[in-house]
Amino acid sequence: MKNEKVLTLVEGAVMVALATVLSFVKIVHLPWGGSITLLSMLPIIVFSIKRGVANGLAASFVFALIQFIQGCADGLFGWGLTPVALVACIFIDYIFAFTVLGLAGIFRKYGMPGVIGGSVMAMGLRLVCHYISGVLIFGSFGELWNGFTVNEPCLYSLLYNGAYMLPEIVFTVIGAVVLMSVPQTKRLIFKNV
Repeated sequence: MKNEKVLTLVEGAVMVALATVLSFVKIVHLPWGGSITLLSMLPIIVFSIKRGVANGLAASFVFALIQFIQGCADGLFGWGLTPVALVACIFIDYIFAFTVLGLAGIFRKYGMPGVIGGSVMAMGLRLVCHYISGVLIFGSFGELWNGFTVNEPCLYSLLYNGAYMLPEIVFTVIGAVVLMSVPQTKRLIFKNV
């Protein structure tokens, strides 16, 4: 039993480290902000599917803290937010948005449909967090690309965040399906379910 706990901690640490490294690999960096990474959410999702929601939430919370630290390095405190808006941004855009990825294992007992459903749900919740932040904290509007201007904050936030999150969701689900289709990986991931 003790060895199983240690193994879970080690697996979680490795998956958080892998997700962090993959978050630096930007496949597409959108000119108005946001980027599509090389499956950076997949390690957290796989861990949650293998080890369950409680362990997945713990690992994704650590990943959220690391993403917050990266956000600080990228100039989060220089965005000109009021102290209240800054705290709200930290919680909604970082802590909540990345921690919900740990919910991906919620449907794990249903096999491949559960992998797909849990992954889409978890990443969809991350999109919802960013959308809410965009509307409530930033209330942005303006030009997105090539003269296309949006003057409604709700629509702007949906387009802005959807432009990078929807491809991330699609690519990550494809990655999860491909990974779970390999018999050895499937056996390894689902042995605890």
